[in-house]
Amino acid sequence: MAGKTVILLTDLEAKNAEVKAAVYRIKDMPGLYLEINPNGSKIWRLRYRNPQTKKETMFTIGSFPDVKCAEARHAAEEAKALVRQGIDPNTKKQRDRLRGSGKTFQEVALEWHENQLGRWKKSNAAQVLRSLEQDVFPHIGNHSIDDLEAPDILAVLRRVEGRGTLPQAEKVRQRVNAVFRFAVIAGYIKGNPLPENMRGVLKAYKKQHFNALTVQELPAFLHDLAAYRSEVLRRAVQFTLLTFARTGSVRLAEWQEIDWESAVWNIPAEHMKMEQPHIIPLSRQALKLLEELRPFTGDSRLIFYTSRRDKPISENAMLQVIRRIGWSDDTTIHGFRAIASSTLKDNGFRHEVVEKQLAHTGRDKIANAYDYMARYMDERKNLMQWWADFLDEQQHGRCKVIIGNFAQSRA
Repeated sequence: MAGKTVILLTDLEAKNAEVKAAVYRIKDMPGLYLEINPNGSKIWRLRYRNPQTKKETMFTIGSFPDVKCAEARHAAEEAKALVRQGIDPNTKKQRDRLRGSGKTFQEVALEWHENQLGRWKKSNAAQVLRSLEQDVFPHIGNHSIDDLEAPDILAVLRRVEGRGTLPQAEKVRQRVNAVFRFAVIAGYIKGNPLPENMRGVLKAYKKQHFNALTVQELPAFLHDLAAYRSEVLRRAVQFTLLTFARTGSVRLAEWQEIDWESAVWNIPAEHMKMEQPHIIPLSRQALKLLEELRPFTGDSRLIFYTSRRDKPISENAMLQVIRRIGWSDDTTIHGFRAIASSTLKDNGFRHEVVEKQLAHTGRDKIANAYDYMARYMDERKNLMQWWADFLDEQQHGRCKVIIGNFAQSRA
């Protein structure tokens, strides 16, 4: 029995194919059709069975006359070859289109960053973006992401490392690697070009804990701080020491957060590390400091600003004050919390009260949200006033000697 004759379309026949009121198809080689649409478009389509799902589907090859008959048949044969290899032509086409889109590293990084916004605090998201804008985008941001290789990334990391900021270099490595992982999942690149995520290429460093002042150093430190000339920055450091609040909360503090009548500072959740509101009872000294600051910054919503009324002091502004008054890298702003914590506990204040005032919240966030205002409040008010009086004594010549849970004063 003779084989069935296959009649193939010619370019002229395809050109002259009649446009009808409904879609219809003209058969060419097995599985290949020229689809004629009512709007006059003529599309080459291949009918095939998906090798993964085993379902019959269509693969679009292109439009006539851009794709002539012979070209359409060649493309159909290539697609059939993929099917025989277990590859779905539509899936491959989509991946190839993504990889050939010419997306730059910056475009993909910004897409990755946007996808993370629901997981990050606003401050963390801003910090990550600023890191990319400062340390990465100027060097590889405009490069096509599928052209980048490990040496390109190493050069970026070496620049950051060369500034002596080893922890920042490690953070940049982690963020760049995360962008490449996202690019692989999104189909923009075939694989992560960073071997073993570039671990081990940077200089090793020891993670250091925040160093604190010692009780013995407090008198000298307070004396040096009192001589600093900037009215705003000096008081920002003093206020931080009086309240032992985190730097971020102090920087973003607003006048409306101060309840003068109740003598408390109501810190909103968005200004807290753990994104839970917090209250700090204000001592007489803290209230006096704020009153003295009003002539300088009372024209702004921000309590602490320097050059621009709508812009808080920088993240490192208070640390720079400490350096400028002659104190070394061993002294940090965060260390204020440590000296307050240890001193208060050494002087008989209950551990749970001190921890509550430090905003060291437990895991039960719902419970904390309900009781944060009232829990231990009377004790916390006494604690904060005791701490302010203690600092006064250290600064003005009465030297306290800490012995266990007792405090002895000497003139």
